[in-house]
Amino acid sequence: MHAGERETRTGAHFKTVANGRRPLSDKPILELRNVTRKFGGLIAVNDLSFSVRRNSIHGLIGPNGAGKTTTFSLISGYYKPTSGSVFYEGQDVSGLKTSRLAQRGLIRTFQGTTLFQEFSVIDNVRVGCHRSAGAGFISRITGGDAPTEREADRKARDALELFDLGAMAKEPASSLPHGHQRALGMAVALAADPTLILLDEPFTGMNPEETRRMMDHVRRIRDERDITIMLVEHDMQAVMGLCERITVMNFGQFLTEGVPQEVANDPRVIEAYLGRNEDAA
Repeated sequence: MHAGERETRTGAHFKTVANGRRPLSDKPILELRNVTRKFGGLIAVNDLSFSVRRNSIHGLIGPNGAGKTTTFSLISGYYKPTSGSVFYEGQDVSGLKTSRLAQRGLIRTFQGTTLFQEFSVIDNVRVGCHRSAGAGFISRITGGDAPTEREADRKARDALELFDLGAMAKEPASSLPHGHQRALGMAVALAADPTLILLDEPFTGMNPEETRRMMDHVRRIRDERDITIMLVEHDMQAVMGLCERITVMNFGQFLTEGVPQEVANDPRVIEAYLGRNEDAA
């Protein structure tokens, strides 16, 4: 065992944990089994199977049109599989509504930052607290949910601090630069008490410094909050530097899977992104 590592027992297995970080679990939190999605005569996802380990940062990549976004939509309940099954926390959730999945802790962010631009930064995050707040409309207008509102405020401020947005809590969301708006979108997702977050292109439009900060935020969410992260992303430098395991799709199908170095050096992946050598000539 290397210096700075220790053994931790997880179930019936011993794991090696670097620097005391929570170990990855062998039991998947998410599993796709032979999932297919057709739109008329078009097969967008074809017999796709893979799993995501609990407490991991898992990437889903592939060239444009590979079926990544459709796969995210199948996992998060926006589409129902034509055939096959999606399992979350060991239960078949295929076709379950997005709102029901959110109640179970499966939260998705989107390529575009979906914020209430006229709201303050902290009010945007308070909106994200509604899933676990449990306050009804009548109690809100009568003031009977004051303890719930105080708890929502506490959670919102906690989420903002995690993303280094605490000093901007009262500013309108519209005043934030792009990188901070993306971080705010993540804070909104975090306020919904997720167990698994699906990040749809979280680094889009960011400069290198913003990308670095967002990578740090993603790691902190996983390490400090015990949250599993799965992301679709085209920024390969971010994917390779952040993900512990990567699934590659092409033409709606599973292509390969492995740790970043294996994927980066796989000739099938290189061909999928760049074409055959004779085609590129």
